[in-house]
Amino acid sequence: MDIESFDFVLPESLIARQPVEERDGSRLLVLRRDGGIEHRLFREITAYFREGDLLVLNDSKVIPARLTGRKPTGGRIEILLVRKTPDGGFLILSRGGYTGRACFDGGVEAEIVGGRYARFDTGDTDDFIRRFGAMPLPPYIRRPPEERDRQWYQTVYAAKEGSIAAPTAGLHFTEGLLQELASIGVVIKKLTLHVGIGTFMPVKSRRIEGHRMEPEEFEAEAGLADLIVKRRKDGGRVFAVGTTTTRTIEALMSGRYEAAADREPGRIRGTTDLFIYPGYRFRGIDAIITNFHLPKSTPLMLASAFAGREKVLAAYGEAVSSAYRFFSYGDAMLIL
Repeated sequence: MDIESFDFVLPESLIARQPVEERDGSRLLVLRRDGGIEHRLFREITAYFREGDLLVLNDSKVIPARLTGRKPTGGRIEILLVRKTPDGGFLILSRGGYTGRACFDGGVEAEIVGGRYARFDTGDTDDFIRRFGAMPLPPYIRRPPEERDRQWYQTVYAAKEGSIAAPTAGLHFTEGLLQELASIGVVIKKLTLHVGIGTFMPVKSRRIEGHRMEPEEFEAEAGLADLIVKRRKDGGRVFAVGTTTTRTIEALMSGRYEAAADREPGRIRGTTDLFIYPGYRFRGIDAIITNFHLPKSTPLMLASAFAGREKVLAAYGEAVSSAYRFFSYGDAMLIL
């Protein structure tokens, strides 16, 4: 398929740059796979669940992965930590391909190599990052991170540090909303997929089939796939919160992952580079809760694979005309 098939026009004014005051007060567009559309508030999503359904969440926690320092010349350098390397350093993203020393807040120095690797002169990099890092807000938000972003750019159930971007569909949930779902008999399970550059890396090939996802780390209960099969057999439906949760479930159900060498009893750990686009046959998902995604992005392609490209883009057109808020801090969509 041609990448241009996933383009759409979005007014700049609809890009959300601040979160809503109440997480579950965001709007919810419900898209049924027959093309039907309903408009709700997110807190009303409980109306679409029934006893025996399974809700799966991604509990990865965003790290304050954006760091700003100074070169010996006084020039400013900004880096985004991507992931740790076995030698204690970090793969990074940074403009300009700089190689040399840099000094960061807290007096911590680092050796930068080609704008792609950094090694910090501190024995506790995790503490340094927590204290002096900034939340890695997407560039389209076009403002510096604020202190409250440390709370808002994080799901209420985030537990395991490792993501450099939020699994944003989960930002709409509150503890009260999760308790309400549990009270009507919805089973809630968590898995972990650490959002890395694979999720938001742009598709550069004209034909989307030529794109390759960067592997991302995940972890899940060993019995999750069996639970999904049993729930669906018993008439329950599987609701995946976000495209990262969807990809992890589908990787487990299809075996499209590389298992980690250090195994843990009762857990499955590994990496997956599963790329889902139209033509993919879903194995474990009945509904997806997601945000409105960027044009030509892989999350948009996943949503299109689930509901059909024409229906998804028609729903996006409806969202634009109804002034929904788009992207990470924006409103939500439930695809049934």
